[in-house]
Amino acid sequence: MGSIDQNLDSERGTLRQRLSGLALGLLLLLGTLGFAGLAAGPALAYDNPDLLPDHPTPVIDLAKALTDKQRSSLEQQLEGFEQSSGWKLRVLTQYERTPGLAVRDFWDLDERSLLLVADPRGGNLLNFNVGEALFALMPRTFWVELQTRYGNQYYVREHGEDGAIVDALTAVEGCLERGGCQVVPGLPREQWLLTLSTSILGGVIAGIAAYPRKEGRRVEWAWVMLLSPLWLILFGALGLGPVVTRTSDLLPVARNTLAFLGAAVAAYQIAGATIGRHKLPADGADPGSDS
Repeated sequence: MGSIDQNLDSERGTLRQRLSGLALGLLLLLGTLGFAGLAAGPALAYDNPDLLPDHPTPVIDLAKALTDKQRSSLEQQLEGFEQSSGWKLRVLTQYERTPGLAVRDFWDLDERSLLLVADPRGGNLLNFNVGEALFALMPRTFWVELQTRYGNQYYVREHGEDGAIVDALTAVEGCLERGGCQVVPGLPREQWLLTLSTSILGGVIAGIAAYPRKEGRRVEWAWVMLLSPLWLILFGALGLGPVVTRTSDLLPVARNTLAFLGAAVAAYQIAGATIGRHKLPADGADPGSDS
């Protein structure tokens, strides 16, 4: 029994040594990661008031995204808008340096304030710190759409960082002047093409559904109504909805409507040429027929 106890004590000691070594290794790893995080800390500068300007200004351009003329013009624009409307719009551009939380006290940000932060290091240039009073006029989905429309890499590449900043602020000012927005005004070409595609797809579904299943019929209204939730969503909610809520221009509405009708007619004709009435049984499935 004594030898067995000694062996158990030996195994326990070995296990304790291994666990101690593992714990020490984890501590060293965490220490290394912590040191790396501290080394990157000065570059992030979460609270560095030394980077703040020594004079009042609504624009802090640490990343030099704006020219001197653009910065001066934007400062006048934001100051004039604040005086006329009471809404406080502020801009901070940063790259490797940022004043961080110090801007809150510098600008006295409150519920009627919007802070636009432009930082090209992320996947999207723009970030927004939105006051609670602004959410009452523009919902969270508005700010997500605003960020994705003007801050994406393609828009920045085409219009520049300065254009993305100015265009986003212009959209916000326009919405505040009209008393709020549910969506970002304006219809980009990419978004219109998407609505055009959904309109065409809806027309294809409606056209195929309208092809008659029995002799003597020209339009199979029962199938059109049966599939109406699908083609109405594609054409109405996704094809026309984003257009009429973002612009008063009737041209994209007319184009999407004509695309829907044209696709429906083409799909009807293609169904007749490929399927043909003679290929369908006379007493085939028909949701509108009496049993």
